[in-house]
Amino acid sequence: MGRSMCAHLINAGYTLTVFNRTLSKAQSLVDIGARLAQTPHDLAAQSDVVLSIIGYPSDVRQVILDPTDGVLSGLRPGGILVDMTTSEPSLAVEIFAAASSKNCSSIDAPVSGGDRGAKNGTLPIFAGGDEAIIHRLNPLFTLMGKVNSMGPSGKGQFAKLANQITIASAMVGLVEGIIYAHKAGLNVATFLDAISTGLAGSKSLDLYGSRILKRDFEPGFFVNHFAKDLGICLKECQNMGLALPGLALAQQLYLSLKAHGEGNLGTQALFLALERLNNVTLDS
Repeated sequence: MGRSMCAHLINAGYTLTVFNRTLSKAQSLVDIGARLAQTPHDLAAQSDVVLSIIGYPSDVRQVILDPTDGVLSGLRPGGILVDMTTSEPSLAVEIFAAASSKNCSSIDAPVSGGDRGAKNGTLPIFAGGDEAIIHRLNPLFTLMGKVNSMGPSGKGQFAKLANQITIASAMVGLVEGIIYAHKAGLNVATFLDAISTGLAGSKSLDLYGSRILKRDFEPGFFVNHFAKDLGICLKECQNMGLALPGLALAQQLYLSLKAHGEGNLGTQALFLALERLNNVTLDS
């Protein structure tokens, strides 16, 4: 996702410095005009605005807060940090405090839409932090998608987690409906077409229905990352004293995919877990 997001900025004429912990993965951006930094510190020292999109909260902490090589160790006063990783709201607040102590600004701005949204520049962006800073960043955000100001620091992360909860339940419903239709002897393709214009229609159905039927489980968004997101959701539910059984079920099903070595498949691979659970196979 980050590669496509960066490419939009370069194509719009912005001067971009990039860093990747696997430096070879940044080469395609260097080839179209980006400069390559050797550490997050070095990147931040050359930048007015730093955008990060990584993997896990532990990665965010290392890349941004490491006292020697982290982004905030190199960002100049007045600089702006925008973390677009789906991460923990409490970590977003911690980063905001650390940035403020250096007279810098921090926005948590996780995105939804997967690789397709990143390539098409249509990502929903959930921004938490100072509205004036978010407004200043709008020329950058509009190249990647549509920004939504969700409130103070951490609220962007909370909004993205609520988004993931909604997606998880929708995906469970979609794959259960397909399994049921198959077991009932329906033509599943005809069934999906029939429901697509009614209340059961959804973006999940539009994006993944036909791909599931073709057994196309290539990732737009990895099972590994989705299971991570749902785990963060459950942790926050515990902090809130909130019971969301649908979320808990979805997370367990996605963890079962990881246990079967399917973590690098796309989220639509949830269908495989339901096939195994019911000892059925839907031929492509």
